[in-house]
Amino acid sequence: MSSSDAGRPTPAAADTSRRAAILDAALPTFARFGYRKTSMEEVARAAQISRPGLYFLFSSKEELFRAAVIRLLERDLAAVDHVLADAGRPLTKRLAEAFDQWAGRYIGPSARDITEVIEANPGLLGEPAETAPRRFEALVTDAVARETGQEKARAVARTLISASIGLKHQARSREFFRERLRVAIDLLVG
Repeated sequence: MSSSDAGRPTPAAADTSRRAAILDAALPTFARFGYRKTSMEEVARAAQISRPGLYFLFSSKEELFRAAVIRLLERDLAAVDHVLADAGRPLTKRLAEAFDQWAGRYIGPSARDITEVIEANPGLLGEPAETAPRRFEALVTDAVARETGQEKARAVARTLISASIGLKHQARSREFFRERLRVAIDLLVG
């Protein structure tokens, strides 16, 4: 490697970075137009890449959509896992933040569109559409079990998840969601 190459990303790192930028641009584009009406050209434009460059990394719109959603779900689950693992904080605070990471940040006009486009196309996602919510439930159940015992942990986790789903659909704002969820957490765990 010459001195002029120092600090320059490797081709593999550049592809990974480009791929991440495309995935970050894809979901808002799908949310804006809907899955069916979104073209690869629109995603390429949003990601500031050529259409052939986009097709080089993703062979179809379905593959791109699936990869973008999986990346989002994995990021959300990693954030939830990180929050719940912080045993130095009270369980009620960790649960509130975990639910905010999982669902609260998708409340609001533009964020809600992302959720709607994902929920409207579960057949395109396959297994991740089923496993991600189960993984979230397991993370919440484990966190509750460590504090309250295994006996009621699963019931508490499922009840909190049900409450969060209902709140997500009636929330006018993210703050409304957080406030109401804190009440549910305090009632069930606090």
